[in-house]
Amino acid sequence: MTAEAAMKKASYEELFNIPDNMTGEIINGELIVTPKPAPRHARAAFALGSKIGPRYDFGEGGGPGGWIILPEVEIMFGEDLLVPDWSGWRKENFPGWPENNWFSKAPVWICEIISPATVANDKVKKMDIYARFEVSYYWLIDPRDRTLEAFVLQAGIWARIGGFIGNAKVRAEPFSEVELDLGGFWIEESSESSSSPQGSNG
Repeated sequence: MTAEAAMKKASYEELFNIPDNMTGEIINGELIVTPKPAPRHARAAFALGSKIGPRYDFGEGGGPGGWIILPEVEIMFGEDLLVPDWSGWRKENFPGWPENNWFSKAPVWICEIISPATVANDKVKKMDIYARFEVSYYWLIDPRDRTLEAFVLQAGIWARIGGFIGNAKVRAEPFSEVELDLGGFWIEESSESSSSPQGSNG
């Protein structure tokens, strides 16, 4: 890499200059700014967290526990700064609560909820970074297509565990003890919800 190219790499300080209603990440050295989640995205994120979090993070209802699960935290992957929708560390490998804004150890599990503004990054650039830093499990949820895809890392390559659609009942690693009813992840379409302004992160 030339000195000129290196100088163009985005710095963490640049994130302080983005608007409050946007999310900033540094992906392959480039500052990427996307809108905050729209209702479709928020609904799917809440539904997933309400099922996974209590059982695996807090061990409620006879759940297995053993995890630290967090939404939208900053994680440093080398020189990249990413903000997954959900991240999960097993407690025995949890790096502890950082003094900085970001974690510096890759999680075991990451889930990204796809929107039109993030689909290319979530399915290509970020997916490659997660593999390079040995994230073991990767889920992709698409609220528009009403799908969930689950992947496991095998010898540095993502292997698809399964794909699920619509109102499917899902059990997928690493949280296969919990059945997820995907029907509760989606919002009902209406003329009002389908006419959102352009540029939303839904």
